[in-house]
Amino acid sequence: MRVLGIDPGSRITGYGIIDKEGNRLVHVDNGAIFTDSQRDFPLRLQRIYRGLSEVIDQYRPDAMAVENIFFATNVQSALKLGQARGAAIVAGVNAGLPVFEYTALQVKQAVVGHGRADKQQVQKMLKALLNLPECAQEDASDALATAVCHAHSVVLNMLRGKK
Repeated sequence: MRVLGIDPGSRITGYGIIDKEGNRLVHVDNGAIFTDSQRDFPLRLQRIYRGLSEVIDQYRPDAMAVENIFFATNVQSALKLGQARGAAIVAGVNAGLPVFEYTALQVKQAVVGHGRADKQQVQKMLKALLNLPECAQEDASDALATAVCHAHSVVLNMLRGKK
């Protein structure tokens, strides 16, 4: 199973792609889509949508996992973040992908083992789990963590479904 993880942002949207092969998680790619903060906001949303659509076309994931919004410094930031998240979700849905959402607490729990881990702990654990040569860029790392969370959750959801 190939999972595309997304860390949405109006300035930087991170993405991370992993393959789940049995019990192994294999890093495929990660990166970020940068938008120009000087451009009109609708054009920035278009950049996020198109960028993720290209990633989906190139890597053909089986599912998309998106981190939920849990914190914003102000209302305007929360609205922009929500719109960026919407652009990412629409890119996945338009490509026919099932989209799953996880809180930051769930993501950190899945990667580090506790939900209060800091970003450096998550990055170091991902480096070890995915055998990365170096820690991924912060937004890409968050996206990889979201993909790992989904890969672990798929098994749990299947087990719950059988009960």
